[in-house]
Amino acid sequence: MLLLFNGIGAVYGGLSLITGPDGSSIGLALKWLKHSPFHNYMLPGIVLFLCNGLLSFFVFYKLMRNDRYYPLLVMAQGVILTGWIVIEMVLMKTIHFFHIILGATGVLLFFGGYVLKRLVNKNHNGIK
Repeated sequence: MLLLFNGIGAVYGGLSLITGPDGSSIGLALKWLKHSPFHNYMLPGIVLFLCNGLLSFFVFYKLMRNDRYYPLLVMAQGVILTGWIVIEMVLMKTIHFFHIILGATGVLLFFGGYVLKRLVNKNHNGIK
């Protein structure tokens, strides 16, 4: 469910930033980019859409198909989301409630993937 939560939010947010790079469609002020290398939200929107949106759906698909590497992909998505949030907070020089929620989601994805990896290894290789 965390992958879908992240994917849906990131696709919506990314598309909103791509189509409205001034951020106004989702309540983001351009002043929050003051300390960043960006002049508008177009490039962050593209990265958000691809790396947190579409990639989350891809990882969810792999999980549903019980792909051999899905636990590692879940862990990687957790790292990507957590990294995104940390970088966003540093560049914006602010912490918002959504940063906490999405940061926690990233951490939960990482540790959830780790637990899944341990379970998959245990089931395939006997008890370790």
